[in-house]
Amino acid sequence: MKANLVLLPGDGIGPEIVYATAEVMQKLAGIYGHEMQMQEYHIGGVAMDKCGVPLPEDTLQACYEADAILLGAVGGPKWDDPNAALRPEQGLLTLRKALELFGNLRPVKVYPFLVDASPLRPELLAGVDLLVVRELTGGLYFGQPKGRRIENGEEQAIDSLTYTESEIERVTRLAFELAGKRKRKVTSVDKANVLESSRLWRQTVTRVAKDYPDISLEHILVDAAAMYLITRPSMFDVILTENMFGDILTDESSVLAGSMGILPSSSLGDHSNSLGKLQGLYEPIHGSAPDIAGKGIANPVGTLLSASLLLRYSLGLETEAVVLEQAVERTLSGGKRTPDLGGDCNTHQFTQEVMKNLVEVKT
Repeated sequence: MKANLVLLPGDGIGPEIVYATAEVMQKLAGIYGHEMQMQEYHIGGVAMDKCGVPLPEDTLQACYEADAILLGAVGGPKWDDPNAALRPEQGLLTLRKALELFGNLRPVKVYPFLVDASPLRPELLAGVDLLVVRELTGGLYFGQPKGRRIENGEEQAIDSLTYTESEIERVTRLAFELAGKRKRKVTSVDKANVLESSRLWRQTVTRVAKDYPDISLEHILVDAAAMYLITRPSMFDVILTENMFGDILTDESSVLAGSMGILPSSSLGDHSNSLGKLQGLYEPIHGSAPDIAGKGIANPVGTLLSASLLLRYSLGLETEAVVLEQAVERTLSGGKRTPDLGGDCNTHQFTQEVMKNLVEVKT
């Protein structure tokens, strides 16, 4: 199998974790006789510095043509001016919208050997294995009008939360299809007691659910969902929610797993790549972590597990995806951990251990 992959290291610890993951993927490709062509492009703050914009045209064009995209992180204090016309995050938002990647999948799995890394009591974490399906190209992050203006002599900021019925329906169908391969339960999270957009959300989800009679559906308000994620997280299977709610809830969910550094994500749409699979963008859910950038101690697990999702969804390599996941799990269960998980491994040491375990898992 030959695949064309685009690497977008980005800012902060992004290059460290993307390069580590690329090394592991090339090792895995060699084991199974695949060829993975990887080309690197700029996005985010580094793209602004080098090209003047957060998403250069050559980056966007390369992503259009790629079978899959692996991203590190964007943003940092250097570009964190609230009055700036351009921000690094605009590069990522524009890319998601341009590729029509409307479905963001964020699995949250609690490993028994990492229970001590979470501040929650161990009994609350038993059996936690959930998937958040976040709508990614609508809602508050993209709604119009957006901006600032002077109203009655003072500055006013405007963000618009908008959704269409079709936007809600397509991500709902994705969530129900995925739930059919899991525990057959969807929890739709909204704020229908206050927001008109959430009332349309709930109405549409309820309608679509009738096409999936073997899958149970429950509706929960977002504030209650935030509480239940901490007090009884094992109640969830697939959580379906809109853009901003999903952003916030998945960061909260990282507390269950022990560190934001170990949670992956995949962003998918309807477009096929040259392999006949879904083109996708894969990235850890954490940010650029500028406080540890360049120190060589970043946790690559979130990016490595994002790569396993890439193998599964965009390359159709299920066996290889499982082997990578098992190699990561074996490394963690063997006591190798980066500082965010209470260990003393650096990024390079952890990566080398994963590559060694790739061979052992395979054999």
